Amino acid sequence: MRSRNAQITIAIVSLILGILLAIQFKTQENINDTLMPGRVEELSQSLIEVTKQRDALAEEVQTLSDKLQKIRQVDEAMADLQDEVMKANMAAGKVAVSGPGVLLTLNDSNRTLQSGENPNYGIVHDYDLLTLVNELRASGAEAIAVNGERLTAISEIRCAGTLILVNWARIGPPYEIKAIGDPEMLTSGLNIRGGHLETLKYLGVQTNLQKADKLELPAYNGAMKFTHAVPVITTNEAE
Repeated sequence: MRSRNAQITIAIVSLILGILLAIQFKTQENINDTLMPGRVEELSQSLIEVTKQRDALAEEVQTLSDKLQKIRQVDEAMADLQDEVMKANMAAGKVAVSGPGVLLTLNDSNRTLQSGENPNYGIVHDYDLLTLVNELRASGAEAIAVNGERLTAISEIRCAGTLILVNWARIGPPYEIKAIGDPEMLTSGLNIRGGHLETLKYLGVQTNLQKADKLELPAYNGAMKFTHAVPVITTNEAE
């Protein structure tokens, strides 16, 4: 009897549960039918907006990358330009420089003249300095100064009475020539057999040639004025 009642109870409960499940499924289906299309549409719109934002950010990143690349190219070009300007200023003697080289000191002869000797032979002249400077340049000197006067392409070395004029500055003995370059090459160039330095020594001029690990040469402090010469602009430069 109890077993039968239990079976009836179970059957009733199962029926009620089945009805509840059917109602729940139907309700969920109705909810899905009502809510899902709107939710899908909302999600689709959100996806579209996110995609647009992503594309906009990607485009902005590319634009910034292009600008950064251009800035780097400009910086490199400016660095190259500054390097060329510095080299030009160094070549023109407009900046102080330092480096290895040689130091040549010259002074008039201090020996007693013999009867009949020409006193000019034992004196350092402007053409002596000019000749020695040219020999240094031919030996690879990159920068030269005479008694603290930096030589340039327009420098003058000429006689001015009892003194010598260098860059319009009057200098007298002792004369100190500093040249930056390969010390071995510069020394060999000055000591060449039959060279001007050997001639000066023979005439009694006091000379002292030393190699130096580091010399400092001042910048040319005069004015560089070009009245007649103008730069020639080539076709490539004009473009």
